[in-house]
Amino acid sequence: QVQLAESGGGLVQAGASLRLACLCTGRSLSSHSMAWFRQATGKEREFVAGTNWVGGNTKYSDAVKDRFAISRDYVKSTLYLEMNDLNPEDTAVYYCAASKAGAGSAVDEYPYWGQGTQVTVSS
Repeated sequence: QVQLAESGGGLVQAGASLRLACLCTGRSLSSHSMAWFRQATGKEREFVAGTNWVGGNTKYSDAVKDRFAISRDYVKSTLYLEMNDLNPEDTAVYYCAASKAGAGSAVDEYPYWGQGTQVTVSS
């Protein structure tokens, strides 16, 4: 089992930055794919960014590439999402997710999820 716990959300103004963190505990993540998803009110959950726990390949949605960066700290067992130049369209609950190696951007590829953290961007 993998347990995930997000933190770092909040209310910010447009143009600001936030860094989300996801503490990962339980079984070893060395063979896992990790990702951030988000879900705005009334919308489906969508892929934001993904990476392999080991290896470092990254992938981003078109909506966030060049503004967001996904990274991980092996020592702290923590996945991060650095979010820059936030705009009101980024307002959503952000979720950390884990899957077996090779997972892509589909929600149903990820069996492990955190509880989510709210990010609200005011204009």
